Amino acid sequence: MAYDFYLDAMLLPVTPSKLTISIDNKNKTMVLINDGEINILKKPGLTDISFTALLPQTKYPFAVYKNGFQKADVFLDKLEQLKASQKPFQFIVSRTLPNGKLLFDTNIKVSLEDYKIIEDSKNGFDVNVEIKLKQYRDYGTKTVNVTIKQSKPVATVQNTRPAESSPAPKVTAKSYTVAKGDTLWAIAKKYYGDGSKYTKIFEANKGVLKNPNVIYPGQVLALPG
Repeated sequence: MAYDFYLDAMLLPVTPSKLTISIDNKNKTMVLINDGEINILKKPGLTDISFTALLPQTKYPFAVYKNGFQKADVFLDKLEQLKASQKPFQFIVSRTLPNGKLLFDTNIKVSLEDYKIIEDSKNGFDVNVEIKLKQYRDYGTKTVNVTIKQSKPVATVQNTRPAESSPAPKVTAKSYTVAKGDTLWAIAKKYYGDGSKYTKIFEANKGVLKNPNVIYPGQVLALPG
């Protein structure tokens, strides 16, 4: 059976002998007072993937290259780019039978969490790289439009005690006792500053006076305000 390992379209020249895919749940165990231990089931966490890849420094007949032989430094540079880019990429493992029939693929979006370069004298000039990947899930923030309806302020009128109207000032009617030689004109001139207002005095005293030109000493006349 043939295996092909792709890291962001980069085909590893030698298929790793072992692939570990760890799928862990995030279930939480709790102990209740009366019911004992329980398990709270949660959605599974991100998948962890690990394997060790051989990067040859010489061309082997069992190694596969898409674009001709390439030394280990080309693949190491690609790994560093994947780690430094802070971007997810596709990890694909294609499994086919000797007759070319496809079994199934592992196709998952991942991030390169860590890689270790191991140089061992047993491998000559070749390099082993321990690679650790973690599943990446796309996410995004949700935008919520909040509409705030502002009601118009309502003025509250409090009933207050009506202002008490001040009573009109009392007008004290003045009186005048006619002296010898007085005339209504002279009296109006004296009290109103205008002799022509004598008619005002006459109208107020019609019960006493019959003729505005005839008044007698001793008569008591009302002087309206």
